[in-house]
Amino acid sequence: MVRWVRPLSARSEESARDVGAKARGLVVLHRLGLPVPPGFVVTTDACRAHLREGRLPDGLAGELAHAMTGLEAATGRRFGGARAPLAVSVRSGASVSMPGMMTTILNLGLTTEAAAGLAAETGDARFAEDSRQRFLSGFAAARAVPDDAALQLELAVETVFSSWETPRARTYRELHDIPHDLGTAVIVQAMVYGNRDDHSGTGVAFSRDPNTGENVPFGDVLFGHQGEDVVSGRSPTRPLRELAEREPAVWAALTEALRRVEGHYRDACYVEFTFQAGELWLLQVRPGRFVGGAAVRVATELADTRLITRGEALLRVSPQHLQHVRTPRIAAPAQADILARGVGACPGVAVGKVATTTDAAVRMAADGPVILVRPETSPNDMRGLAAAAGIVTARGGPASHAAVVARAMGKPAVVGIADLVVDGSSLSAGGRTVGEGALVTIDGTGGEVALGSPRIATDTADAHLRRLLAWADDASGERSERDEARRLIAAHAALRDP
Repeated sequence: MVRWVRPLSARSEESARDVGAKARGLVVLHRLGLPVPPGFVVTTDACRAHLREGRLPDGLAGELAHAMTGLEAATGRRFGGARAPLAVSVRSGASVSMPGMMTTILNLGLTTEAAAGLAAETGDARFAEDSRQRFLSGFAAARAVPDDAALQLELAVETVFSSWETPRARTYRELHDIPHDLGTAVIVQAMVYGNRDDHSGTGVAFSRDPNTGENVPFGDVLFGHQGEDVVSGRSPTRPLRELAEREPAVWAALTEALRRVEGHYRDACYVEFTFQAGELWLLQVRPGRFVGGAAVRVATELADTRLITRGEALLRVSPQHLQHVRTPRIAAPAQADILARGVGACPGVAVGKVATTTDAAVRMAADGPVILVRPETSPNDMRGLAAAAGIVTARGGPASHAAVVARAMGKPAVVGIADLVVDGSSLSAGGRTVGEGALVTIDGTGGEVALGSPRIATDTADAHLRRLLAWADDASGERSERDEARRLIAAHAALRDP
């Protein structure tokens, strides 16, 4: 008999192909004894069956009902009930990360009755109504939402499965050579509310700075918000370090969690988290996947602490990483015609003509490089992001959709330009207005947007790269390590002497 639903626990043994990488990460968190909301996962097999048959596979509805009964027992709450109501998050999770490409639905189960029960339980009608409206808006593109929690769950699972075939998801897979037949799992977890009160919030954190590799926690946090507000870029985020000042207990728990997951993966890591009434919950974990100079620094420093060997450090740095180690920068920002400043979200320099919409970026890219400039980006902008040489947004931080996609594509990006206004086919910042087609240069390290083509300088190789190349010179271990060492030395020589 086919089982479509699996538990999320420390004892789970299913592969990422069956339950998705996100669910496997949650199992890791369970095994490390870190705080994870209870839940279960609907397998990728169920998604593939749905895509073949155009409906949920036989038996899935019954398994969902049984799994929800278990979740009610684990939480002491009732799904969709008026007393102690249980709401859940419903999130996609393919075996390969596809950030923001598929549907996520929060607060599911907040029926009219359950929302009233939540208001009575918390004494906060505003919070309950805000949570219900967020749920309804998450279903905005679906058919009419039933006021029945069990039916809502079935519809949500079907909606997430269907989002695998949206144009933006297909475009992302084509850009990253991800097979179209993998399908996505669906993770269902008890809700924790980042919008609960003044001691609640949400954020994302890297165990190290993804731009430089420096060994300091890095990321964004939003107080009094839920997770989609961080990744969408619609709300201005705060630097992660502010969490230490406002919620020291949450900060201490988060930094300890980052230390433990980095020790498990033996690599820099990324986590998504929510804290409710001062209590931390982890929602996702994965290796950081740093590139360029950041990858070199992390590899050498992990070898220094003996978390990995020098041979493993050589295997982790590819010749492609070396192409981005010597990062270009605007040579003298004080002398350049700087239009705006924001947050550098992906290192590098890009020069191109301003395009203010995805359609314009695709059209204009046929005649030369373009810089896509948007208030914020969404998964619907994938074609424009793919066509652009660089990305600029008015809103969002280093973990916004624009920043995450830019790093995945290796494209320079500047985000969070507070005074940037995109109006039709023009943009304004700092009291000046420029039209679509204007030539600009962006510095994804320093966060500058300059008019025209200022002088560009390239950093010299840093100490971490010199040490890694010295290890490559001395490599005498296994054949794979020697081969990688030769490739790194050859790649670096080619960069020095083109």
